[in-house]
Amino acid sequence: MTSARTAARRARAPGAPGGPPLAGFTLIETALATVIIGVGVVALVEAQQSFQASNAWSSQAATATLLANEIREMTRTFPRHDPVTGLYLLDDALQGWGIEDGEVEPGDLDDVDDFDGLTFGTGGDFEGPIDAFGDVIPQLAADGSLVLDDEGNPLPLQGWRQAVTVEKLDPFNTALVRADDYADAPLGEFAGRDVDDFPLRVTVVVTYQGPFDAEPAEVTRVVWIVPQTQ
Repeated sequence: MTSARTAARRARAPGAPGGPPLAGFTLIETALATVIIGVGVVALVEAQQSFQASNAWSSQAATATLLANEIREMTRTFPRHDPVTGLYLLDDALQGWGIEDGEVEPGDLDDVDDFDGLTFGTGGDFEGPIDAFGDVIPQLAADGSLVLDDEGNPLPLQGWRQAVTVEKLDPFNTALVRADDYADAPLGEFAGRDVDDFPLRVTVVVTYQGPFDAEPAEVTRVVWIVPQTQ
């Protein structure tokens, strides 16, 4: 009797002939589980990379907007044209547009048209980028300390450039750009408009070129109009 019971239990044991199968995963189940886990890991990695890229772009956009507005703040109280020489025509040649003699540093710039065509930053007309006081913005390390060159001087903010364009606009149609030497001749009851009596449009394009970038890329563009009453 005992031998019969023992034989019956053995017959019902997992893995025995005629008994239930052994518990565990088949090869197909293991492969499917590996694929599912792998897809989840890849999705997590890609999501992390997207977050890092988005965060880096947000930081760059904030920096670029700040740099553009530094130029705007610097020129906010400036007259449109040089307060001493002004803007005028001499033998049909425009005088007074752009940098005047003796203006060799950003701090020497004293009117809006001085900035036309200037670039502040690596490879530009002046070292930069600059702040609202005309001072070069330094590069900071992760701990907030200044990054110095081999001679112990602070390095300017790396990779950033502020490119400025100043254009003369038609006072009745600000979408219409006039030549720098344009003036309205008298016509009927209209007394005419002098060459220095036009609104100006200032455009600041801020670009960034990282250490592995082939060329600089535009990050932001800020545009404003200086009315002729200023």
